[in-house]
Amino acid sequence: MEIGVDSFAAILPDPATGLLPSPTDRMADLLDEVETADRVGLDVFGVGEHHRAEFLDSAPAIILSAAAARTSKIRLTSAVTVLSAADPVRVFQEFATLDLISRGRAEIVVGRGSFGEAFPLFGLDTRAYDDLFAEKLDLFLKLGEETNISWYGRYRPALHGEGVFPRPHQPRLPLWVGVGGTPRSFERAGELGLPLMIAIIGGTFDRFRPLVDLYREAGRRAGHAPEKLVVGVHAMGFVGETDAEAKEAFFPGWAHLTGTIGRERGWSTPTRQPFEAMASPEGAFLIGAPATVAAKMLEASETLGGITRVTFQMSTASLETAAMKRSIEFLGTEVAPIVRAARIAAA
Repeated sequence: MEIGVDSFAAILPDPATGLLPSPTDRMADLLDEVETADRVGLDVFGVGEHHRAEFLDSAPAIILSAAAARTSKIRLTSAVTVLSAADPVRVFQEFATLDLISRGRAEIVVGRGSFGEAFPLFGLDTRAYDDLFAEKLDLFLKLGEETNISWYGRYRPALHGEGVFPRPHQPRLPLWVGVGGTPRSFERAGELGLPLMIAIIGGTFDRFRPLVDLYREAGRRAGHAPEKLVVGVHAMGFVGETDAEAKEAFFPGWAHLTGTIGRERGWSTPTRQPFEAMASPEGAFLIGAPATVAAKMLEASETLGGITRVTFQMSTASLETAAMKRSIEFLGTEVAPIVRAARIAAA
């Protein structure tokens, strides 16, 4: 099982003063976090894409390129690229360039986006939310196959054999489809035979098993080999010395961000009770001491019928830079060995 970290480059106010940290300092801390993940042997680091004041990740390829110059082994990916609101040609060029800078360590996770800010920002109609993604994913996949491409669609001007450069270092850029809870998204990924990255940011892991089964069945019907139909999980996570320490580090930022977004969406005010439920053995938060987190990862894999990658979304703990780096160190030096040893023993 591959293990990694996803960051949204969250910028959170100090709970005592209400003041925001310097965006410049927060970005420097983020790059230090990627370096730490590389040093302790984690497999992948992802940067999301948002167009909101709470996050500094509107240009993930640039952040990942800066990280590529400071790392040597870790794979670098988006988490996720909002392909519906982007030009697939430009996205391909950006990640092909990242792949050259990193000498073949680039990946991309594409999705429709769980936030809608990108659509009006770039002049797109949210009523075409799904159609935009389907068409642009089709073009992006073809860009990986052909340098000079002819293509026609509804939402982007046609291509008539123009060359798309540069080409990546890898023969093909690894691409995952990021999904939430929409059955059609799982089914489409299976039909295309593409790896699936599920954002599980609350509730329990078992409620996603029917959707994972739908993905695998759609892939089987489309004739794809089972080994192509791999599943990853992006989950809220944080590792501390003890379960209590990890929860105390994570809760304040989680409550702030969840409350901010919740007010926009009509959610109830976040309280400690639902947080504790999701951090419990039955919940989907991977928060706790190394042994606690490792056990929950292994159980999640069994529940979902086998997962290939788990990435920890720990941006909400970014107020405490030292704790963030320590959590990443725990993940690489203590959690990963437990998980890998258990997987080898079970093989």
